[in-house]
Amino acid sequence: MNRNAELFQKMLTIRSFETLLLEKFSTGIFTGTTHTSLGQEANAVGVLSHIQENDVVVSNHRCHGHFLAYGGDPLALYAELMGKPDGVCGGVGGSQHLHWRNFYSSGLQGGTVAMAAGMAMAEKRKGDKAIVIDFMGDGTLGEGIVYESLNMISLWQLPILIVLENNHIAQTTPAELAIAGDISQRFEAFGIPAARIDSSDILEISPLAEALIGRVRNESRPQALIIDTARLGTHSKGDDTRPGEVVEALWQERDPLTIHGSRLSEGVRSSITIKIEAYIQAAFTRALGKED
Repeated sequence: MNRNAELFQKMLTIRSFETLLLEKFSTGIFTGTTHTSLGQEANAVGVLSHIQENDVVVSNHRCHGHFLAYGGDPLALYAELMGKPDGVCGGVGGSQHLHWRNFYSSGLQGGTVAMAAGMAMAEKRKGDKAIVIDFMGDGTLGEGIVYESLNMISLWQLPILIVLENNHIAQTTPAELAIAGDISQRFEAFGIPAARIDSSDILEISPLAEALIGRVRNESRPQALIIDTARLGTHSKGDDTRPGEVVEALWQERDPLTIHGSRLSEGVRSSITIKIEAYIQAAFTRALGKED
C-alpha cells in the first residue's frame, strides 16, 4: 500500500469508528457521553505518524482519533465505551479517560498540559530522546493552569510538542467571543516557538509536524503547533448551535477525507472503504457480544 492510501486508511478508521459510535449512541449501548473528532482526523494521523516507540502522547476529552492514530484497538475502545471489563481501562475510564502503553487522555481541561509537562520532565531526565506530544483545544486557552505549565515547560526546556487543535468553537462559544489577541503569541510570550497552519490537508499538516517533532527530539526544547481546523460534528452527542448551512459548508470545504481521498483512484478508495467499514463493524459487534 502506498503512502497516500495508508494515510487515507488511517483517517477512515477514525471516521468509521466515530460515525458508527454516534449512530449507536442513542440505543443506550454506550455509557456516559462522547466527543468525536469528525473533521480533525488529519491532525491525529498527520502528527502521530511521526512518533517513535517510547514517545508519550497526551490527549483530552476528544481523544478517540488520537488513540486510534496512536495504534489503539477499536475493539478495546468500543468495549471501554460500553463499560465492559475488556475495554482499554477495564470499562471504568469511559470515553475521556484512557491509558494504553504511552497514551494518556483526560477530560480535565488544562490539566493535560500540566500532566504532559511532568511526563516531559521525566523523559528529559532519562535522556533517551523520547518526547511528549500534547493535544489541546482552543477552549483550553481559558484555563490558568495552561500558562503556569507553559512557563515551566519553557523554563526547563522540556521536550514537548504542544498541538493546539483550533476548531474555532469551544462547545458552543465561537473563538472570537472567548480568545483575545493572537494565539501564537500566547506560546511565544513564554519563549516557545509556535508554527501555525490553516489546513485540513494531511499532506500539508504531516511534513510540518514531522519537522517540529524532529526539532523537539534533537534540540530537547518545546515547540507549539497550532492547527486551524474544522469540527464537522457536534461538541458531544448533539449540541451544535451553528447554523446548518455553516456546518454543511465545512463538510464541503474542510473534510480531510474528501481532500485526501481525491488523490486516490475510485477503485482504491472503494477497496479501502469496504475493508475498513467491515473491520470497524466487526470490532463493534465483537465488543457488544462480550460478557459483562
